[in-house]
Amino acid sequence: MPNDLPAAKTITQRLQEILDEGSVAVLATLVRGPENIGAKLLVEQSGDIHGGFDDKELDKAIKEYSSQFLQSRDGTRTHSVRDFAPALERWQDASVMFERIEPEPRLVICGAGHVGASLARLASMLGYRSILIDDRAEFLTRSAVPDEKIELLVAQSWYESVRDAIGNGHGVAVAVVTRGHSEDEECMRAVMATDASYVGLIGSKRRTNIVLDRLRQSGVKEERLLRVHAPVGLDIGAVTPEEVALAIMAEIVAHRRGGTGASLSAWRKQK
Repeated sequence: MPNDLPAAKTITQRLQEILDEGSVAVLATLVRGPENIGAKLLVEQSGDIHGGFDDKELDKAIKEYSSQFLQSRDGTRTHSVRDFAPALERWQDASVMFERIEPEPRLVICGAGHVGASLARLASMLGYRSILIDDRAEFLTRSAVPDEKIELLVAQSWYESVRDAIGNGHGVAVAVVTRGHSEDEECMRAVMATDASYVGLIGSKRRTNIVLDRLRQSGVKEERLLRVHAPVGLDIGAVTPEEVALAIMAEIVAHRRGGTGASLSAWRKQK
């Protein structure tokens, strides 16, 4: 059986490994069908599969659909097999639940000033595991940042601390909101050496261009610089640190979920 103990154990082990790696996968579960209810198939982003439904054609169809499901950015979706594999007559009345498997979202914040602290609090409310980094220890106290879910990291070296906090970068958003050019540049050098999923740099067009030009002159490839959101955030007319944090967080969520940042009511004005 595809859902016997050894197979289930293999899927469970691989799920933990995927989360530890910061990777993404799809877990498909048969929730209605002629047999094997509860059977699972784990489809990795690479195309590798684990488990199965004792039907190679169904496994193949689920594997093919899983790539579409990942592109949708949905968390969970249940489909009748007829929706994605109409040729499989035996399974037409069966239903499969697709679940996105990915680590909890992470946000690395460089700079613990008013904006950085506000951003960390907001990110924590939204379910992000946040790391707040600064080279000023007095800004990283529990009296200043009481939320225990926010990790506080005093940087002896901005470059080393930022690199260590980002890790492999898979599923990690980074917001550089330090107090000055030199700190921005040192943090950005570290970020550019990673594969962070989202990178945002605070500041005016002039300030951010200065930092990006220096990175360009140091050899950072243009394609990587084009991925930087600078100035960071959506245009909501933000003024206060809390509003700036909201603008930044809105862009991070839109990037992660595939949103446009456009007004949902814009269609009414086009009539």
